Amino acid sequence: MKDYIEERALEIAEYIIDEEATVRQAAGVFGVSKSTVHKDVTERLPKINPLIATMVKKVLQKNKAERHIRGGKATRLKYMTGPVRDLFTFLIK
Repeated sequence: MKDYIEERALEIAEYIIDEEATVRQAAGVFGVSKSTVHKDVTERLPKINPLIATMVKKVLQKNKAERHIRGGKATRLKYMTGPVRDLFTFLIK
């Protein structure tokens, strides 16, 4: 494996752990695709550093368990209008 790929996988892993970020968020920050982030942290990272890979896996499992809640909030916000929407947006940030 090339050095820059190993470095990227470790940097992405550190970001995901520190920020409890989703795969999409990490992909946006690092300018790579979601597929690349997923492959880096699920396939490459365990070969590079199994301990960090375990920590990342826990964050990703937590995100997966919460995704239906985030989706519901997004749908609710989509259909809100006016001052109620502004207040709700302010409160969830």
